Amino acid sequence: MQLVRGIHNIKASDHGCVLTIGNFDGVHLGHRRVIAGLVERAAELNCVPAVMVFEPQPQELFAPNSAPARLTRLRDKYVLLEQLGVKRLICVNFNKHFANFTAEHFVEHLLVEKLGIKHLIIGDDFRFGKNRLGNFAMLKQAGQQFDFGVTDTQSFRLEHHRISSTAIRQALERDDLLEAERMLGRPYSIIGRVFHGDKRGRTIGYPTANIKLKRRVSPVSGVYAVAIKAMNNKFYGVANIGSRPTVAGIRQQLEVHIFNFSENIYGQIIEVDLLKKIRAEKKFDSLEKLTEQIDIDSQQAKHYIESIA
Repeated sequence: MQLVRGIHNIKASDHGCVLTIGNFDGVHLGHRRVIAGLVERAAELNCVPAVMVFEPQPQELFAPNSAPARLTRLRDKYVLLEQLGVKRLICVNFNKHFANFTAEHFVEHLLVEKLGIKHLIIGDDFRFGKNRLGNFAMLKQAGQQFDFGVTDTQSFRLEHHRISSTAIRQALERDDLLEAERMLGRPYSIIGRVFHGDKRGRTIGYPTANIKLKRRVSPVSGVYAVAIKAMNNKFYGVANIGSRPTVAGIRQQLEVHIFNFSENIYGQIIEVDLLKKIRAEKKFDSLEKLTEQIDIDSQQAKHYIESIA
């Protein structure tokens, strides 16, 4: 899938697409219905199915202290949207300059001149442009003027299912991983590249694969039984998500101890599915007590994994 980072990187060859716009946080079942409609419409028009997202997400720019925890980072969205058949991901740098684009400029300059959209799939509550003056009615009118179709995402709504990124975050906050999985259509997962940590886990018999959580706030924290997709295989393990209060109190990261595994996966991208929460993150008085607790956590994780095997 093509990734276009920034409006300035849109090329003449990118002209002509079927587009949808949104945060797509979580890429949940509701989003998947929209993407299925996008891909189908693009095939009918012989165009590229494209998704536009914003980095940072608008609320993270305007109200960073109250912005919700992200379910997915840009890397996660890229992987998930590619799996659904999206061929172009346009990542717009959402800064104050972009936020000051008038609604008319957004439509005429970006959607029409730069992207040459043939069809737009968008929510009827979508607001855009300076002071949020642009709306669905304006897009319908612009479609008639500039010859592109407009479809409301409600056309792809899942009947009898109330699914939203907010509802998924709430399920994760109350440790209801099964409910989150129902709405996502898959286990909640974290995707990232394994980086070199301080290798302290090796010294206590629990080497870990570490992933930095490049989110402002993580929607989950604590110790979990996990499944890991790596090296074209599936493994199981135990993971800690948080700031490691016993050791350093660092920025949030994911540390995964993979059972019966000794391969070198530094630099590789892995996917970690959360299966069951074992306990909350806790600060221990010593590394010895931490090690004892990890022994208990590992056994609980193994028992759970055996019960679902």
